[in-house]
Amino acid sequence: GDRVGFDIMDETLRLTTLGALDVGSRVNVERSYRVGDEIGGHIVSGHVTGVAEIVAIATPENNTAVTFRVDPAWMKYILPKGFIALDGCSLTVVNPRRDAGTFEVWFIPETLRLTTFDLKTIGDKVNLEIDRQTQAIVDTVEHYLSQSST
Repeated sequence: GDRVGFDIMDETLRLTTLGALDVGSRVNVERSYRVGDEIGGHIVSGHVTGVAEIVAIATPENNTAVTFRVDPAWMKYILPKGFIALDGCSLTVVNPRRDAGTFEVWFIPETLRLTTFDLKTIGDKVNLEIDRQTQAIVDTVEHYLSQSST
């Protein structure tokens, strides 16, 4: 069918946009990876880091460029050509600007057609999941450098 249901914990409501949804709202849902399945994209866990806000939308020919703002603390994990999951969709990062706390994602028409991003407007908030491997590497290097400088 075209309806699914989920149990949501208080922590999930605190960290995500799910509490703002109404019954019948469209959401992006991907099936969990199973050992042996082909990996056709980026590896994400579904563990939401926080929320990003849409601050700009541009529509050059055959594309839609969306600029997102996040808590500046997360920007060290958001790298050019890296990936990020937004509202459950794994996407490629373009033009991260640490000073502004923003990054862009460019959507092709097919991605807009298959997701809920065609419904988004400036000011909307989306769930953010950073790449956990990037986070582990950045945090490990920072920890190592802080230890070696003492």
